[in-house]
Amino acid sequence: MNEMPYLNNNGHIYKYGEFFPPEFAYDYFPLEKEQVLSRGLLWKEKEARNYNPTILAKNIPNDIKDIEDDILNEVIECEHRGNCKDRCTTAFKIVPNELILYRRFNVPLPHICYGCRYHERFIKRNPMILWYRQCMCDKKNHFHSVRKCQEEFETSYAPDRPEIIYCEKCYQKEVY
Repeated sequence: MNEMPYLNNNGHIYKYGEFFPPEFAYDYFPLEKEQVLSRGLLWKEKEARNYNPTILAKNIPNDIKDIEDDILNEVIECEHRGNCKDRCTTAFKIVPNELILYRRFNVPLPHICYGCRYHERFIKRNPMILWYRQCMCDKKNHFHSVRKCQEEFETSYAPDRPEIIYCEKCYQKEVY
């Protein structure tokens, strides 16, 4: 982040170690309208979307090989239809470079808009909590002299999760 800092619309540069930009606050600390107003903050109502979808998401083929170039002229209805609490735009279009990418990687077209896709990816992230854990490495050819590595560290992976967690040295030894 020091080499490629985040630049917001007002020209403020955010580098590593600085507070989160305010425009990202909602992702991590969502509030309802009443909570925002009670704290003396500003609230912006969701804009009414008057898109006229030309194709329903359920009518889009699931195989990218069945998609013709004329999909670029269609307005696709988001499957959520604005009934979610995400940033649903109710409809979306596919742009040419996006279609090229889907075809290159043999990925089907999405059935939900970008705002809904963003939210679904975001909720899969680890929580902003750190747990003290011990390295789970038990490989003989690594840096530890005993059977199991004794290195302790903090991680965003909770103790009850199934992933195997390595310290940095054991991880580097394993992947290189």
